[in-house]
This record gives sequence, C-alpha cells and structure tokens, in this order.
Amino acid sequence: MGLPALNRLMSMQRDRRRRPTQGRNGLVTSSLAKRKDSPCIHDENSRLDKKSRYSGPPLLEDIWHHIHSLLPLRDAARVACVSHSFRSSWSCFPNLSLTRETLGLDNGVDGLSCPCEVAMDLARKTDHILKNHSGIGVKALKLEICDFPFFNTSCDLDRWLHIAVKPGIEELNLRLIESRASLCREKSHAALCRKISQKSHVTVYNFPCSLLDGSGKSIQQLYLNNCALRPTVALGRLRSLTSLNFFFVRITENELRCLFSSSIALEKLTLRSCDELFFLEIPSLLQRLSHLVVEECTNLEVIKSKAPHLYSFGYRGTLVRLSLGDSLQNLYIDASDQDVVHHACADLLHVVPNLEALEISSYYPMDTLVVPGKFLHLQRLCIGFFTPDYDYLSLVSLLDACPSLETFVLSVEPDRVRKESVLGNSSHNLIQMPGHMHRNIKDVHIIGFCYANSMVELTCHILENVKSLEYLTLSISGDDEILCSKSENGICLRMNKYMRMEARKALLAVERHILGKVPSTVELEVVKPCSRCNTL
Repeated sequence: MGLPALNRLMSMQRDRRRRPTQGRNGLVTSSLAKRKDSPCIHDENSRLDKKSRYSGPPLLEDIWHHIHSLLPLRDAARVACVSHSFRSSWSCFPNLSLTRETLGLDNGVDGLSCPCEVAMDLARKTDHILKNHSGIGVKALKLEICDFPFFNTSCDLDRWLHIAVKPGIEELNLRLIESRASLCREKSHAALCRKISQKSHVTVYNFPCSLLDGSGKSIQQLYLNNCALRPTVALGRLRSLTSLNFFFVRITENELRCLFSSSIALEKLTLRSCDELFFLEIPSLLQRLSHLVVEECTNLEVIKSKAPHLYSFGYRGTLVRLSLGDSLQNLYIDASDQDVVHHACADLLHVVPNLEALEISSYYPMDTLVVPGKFLHLQRLCIGFFTPDYDYLSLVSLLDACPSLETFVLSVEPDRVRKESVLGNSSHNLIQMPGHMHRNIKDVHIIGFCYANSMVELTCHILENVKSLEYLTLSISGDDEILCSKSENGICLRMNKYMRMEARKALLAVERHILGKVPSTVELEVVKPCSRCNTL
C-alpha cells in the first residue's frame, strides 16, 4: 500500500464528512439550504453544520497504525512528517528495512557517488531512525551496514540490534557489506578508502547470541551475512524459527548443532560460503525440514541428513560424500570442476532412490556413459554441459535409465561446443541408435542447440523413438532469458559476428535434418535470436 492508496483513503474520509444529512421524511437536505430568517433555525443549522464536519465514527488508533504499517519505509516516514495521525505510530513502525535502496542511497543516488560517503550516510540515517524508534512492535528488521567496522563500531551495531530486536519480532535480516572503497575514484578520499579496505578485511562482527536467546521465541526467519555466530549452549527459545540463511557466517559444526537443538520448527536451511564447516549433520530432531541448500562451503567433506522429511536439496561446489535419506525427491548439483553426470549415474541411484526431479551441471563429463541401474521415479531431468567435447548421443542410455521420465532439458553453451559439422552430411550419414523406446517423455527442450553431429543425432533419435513426445523446443541463441522480450530492460544480449554465423548454421541444420522428421503430433518451436537486435 503506497501513498496513492493512502490518499484515496483520506479523500474518502473527507467526502464522508462533507456528505449531506438526511431528514426524517427521507429527503436529503443541507444546512446551507435552510431558511436563515429564524433564530431557532439558524441555531439548529449551526449545530447541524458543526456536526456534519465530524460525521462518521473516527478511525481507531489501531487502524491508523495498521494502515501506516502497510506503507514502504520512505513513504511511512514522509507521512509521519505531515500527519498527526501517523506521527505517533512512526515510533513503533513494524517493518524496518534500512538499506541503501530503501534509504535512497543505492547507485550514487542523492549525489553520493563515493562508496565511503554512501557508507557514512547509511550509518547516519540508520542511527537517526533507530534512536527515534521505541523498539515496540517491530515485526521485521532488515539492516544493511556498509564498510563495517570502519564507520560502525560493534557497540553501535549491538545498540541498534538491541533497540529493534525485541520479543514479537518475526524476521531478522543482517547484511554486513564488504568494503567498496577500492571502487572510489575520488582523490580526496584515497587515504580514507585505503583505511576502510584494510580494516574491513580483518575484523569480524560477533553476533550476540544473547539477543536470540532473549528475543528469539518469535523469530521465524533469520538471515545473517558476513559475521560470526558462536553459540556455546542450546538457544532454547528459537521455537518458531522456520527459515535459516547463513552467508559467509563463521560457525563450526558443533556450534551449528547447538542452533539445531532449539530449532525444531525449521523448514528451510541455506548455508553459503560457511568455510568453518567440515562435517554437516542434519539431526532427526528437525522433523519439519524440507529444503536444504549448501553452496561453496570450501572445507566441507561430508553432508549427512537424518531429517525424515527432507524433500529438496541443492548443492554447489566440490563433490562431497552425501547421505540424504529416502525422502528426497528434488536434487540440484553443480560441481563445475568435476564429472557430475557420471557421479549421478554411478552413486546417486543408491543415495536418493526415490528421486523425482534431478538437475545437474558438469564441466568435464566423459564420453562413455554407463548407467548401472534405473531411476524408477524420475520424472524431470535437467543437464547442463559446459565442455567443448561431448558425445550427446550417449545420453540415450541415461534416458533409458529413467522409465518414468516426462521432461528432459539439455543446456549447453553453443560457442563452447567443438563442432564436427553436420552441414556437409546427408541425413543417412547420421548415427542412429535403434531399439531404444522412451515411452513417457512428453516435453524436450534443448537450450543452445547447435549444428554439432552428436546434438543433431540426439534430436533425431528423440523424434524417431519417443512416441509420447508432444513438445520439442530448440533454442538457437542459448538462454531464452537474454531475449529482449523477457529481459528487464527490453534489450537483447548483443551477438558478435561469429555468434550470428553460428546461429545461422544451427538454423540451417534444423531445416536440413530436423524439420522433415517432426511428426504431426509434435509441436516444434525454434527459438531464434531476436531479429530486431541481432539480424542473421
């Protein structure tokens, strides 16, 4: 709810006060329409006129506070400056989002192009707002601090947190942003920026665990970035916590275990770049945990989950030993420097036997793909390749291992594929793999389709052997999101001359080898580069 909606509400209130009164005979009359020659009538008119200016019951204070709470922070502050009704509620405004964006300081707004100036002004405004806040009624606190601790001592940050984090708070989001002083081009700030860069890299903020123990009973979402959390005993009050998100947080497995022991309602857990973790064990105590994400925890060696209802797991980084339980149904793995495809075929069958959706990204897959068993329940398979050499036709054995598969997505970077051109061959020279029938696949999408032999062979194989196929999408330009029809700024990613030539060859391969094999029951869509931005 912004200022326009609030203006409409206040206009309705004014119109209601100006509404004419209704007489006993049902006719609408106005005090101004009365005769003025009688003193009694004049007195009555005065009383009616006075009454009409205050007609209708006044809004309760709680309703004004609720309306105020629905406004964005900057609008709420503006309204509090001009309205008595909202001024009192500003001191207990429930949704405090104190960031560069909400305070108008992002990207050099307000003439502050220097990062150190932005950091100083952000700290000043944050301090001013929290000093004037009672700390009562805060439901959500999002606090962004730039260049900590140069402009903000730990005492300042402790004081701000203790003002706003009180019993009743539901969401706490603390982001300590690393120094951007190295980007500063102002010569007058050079010495200051050097000090900021040096100090920001050596000091870590220790988040006060007592804050969670005292006010954590109501916290439902907790996000910490760039700090240390050192609980030594179980925090017995985190009974409402459902979402926990750590990014660059220094915490060990023993300290994390203390946190888990008091978070029995936890449903979503995200750990990113938490480099003090070597062994991650999810206890069976977390009965409600359904989503787990672990990314770039460089020292992690083992992930073991005993959570009985873990449904989705996302992992990015070097492959580690996994033990995830039988309940897992959605799995995403991105290990850029390892052969994830063959790891999935060799190991995941035993680790996640009931998997229904699998998404894997691999940079270095081997050519020969052998699947030792079957993913009996897998319905959606997404594979991303970023390697110049791969025999895409060998993926047929993986499709055979997924008898329930309905959706298959293959994503490649066409400019990285080392192409043995299919354009000089006729269709009968393409390798065929007869005898492979995939009975349930309905939707196939190849992102980054090119004219390499093995990719055209895989596409032809799917058209000839997947009798259940309904949709086939070939995206010539790679990721569809780069098209101007889907981008935020309405501009495509510009293609150089080489990329346009490769796209033209891919379209020629579709015309020569694909179009003639598309059954009438299959809907083919070829996503071409935008003709307005990248003419072929």
